[in-house]
Amino acid sequence: MKNNARQINNNQGSYLSVVGDTYRIVIPGKQTNSEFAMIDMLVPPGGGPGPHAHASFHESFYVVEGEVEFKTEEGKSIARKGDVVTIPKGGAIHAFKNASNEMAHLLCTVIPAGLDAFFEEIDTPVKEGEFLPHPHLDEDTIKKFRAIANKYGQEVYPPDYLDK
Repeated sequence: MKNNARQINNNQGSYLSVVGDTYRIVIPGKQTNSEFAMIDMLVPPGGGPGPHAHASFHESFYVVEGEVEFKTEEGKSIARKGDVVTIPKGGAIHAFKNASNEMAHLLCTVIPAGLDAFFEEIDTPVKEGEFLPHPHLDEDTIKKFRAIANKYGQEVYPPDYLDK
């Protein structure tokens, strides 16, 4: 089987609402033999995922636009346009939040793939440019979310876990 180069146009891929953000799965793991996945993330002001960890893959974020506050157990930092943040394999607990009043735009690459499949299972398909409100996370929803996260090698922590 021959490996061919492939171009992905800026509107290709599936769009998903993830905790009130809109993510586009640009390159799913099913197209890369699960070697990697690429996810284009639009994060409205105040948006972003809570504390979580995934020991089995490396995650890198390139900030295309905006300001994003990243938190880990080591502290917090602000990443701005052109900055790169890496979360190495091994399960570093992390979270990020759009710290500005403008839309933040991130490009996330995960090696190996898996985060893309997790998003596809837990979240709601949307149209390009569509944003759903942050979902209400009642106890049953949190249990379901944690069970699916565990299936994909992720651990979810309480929202205030990194606020020490």
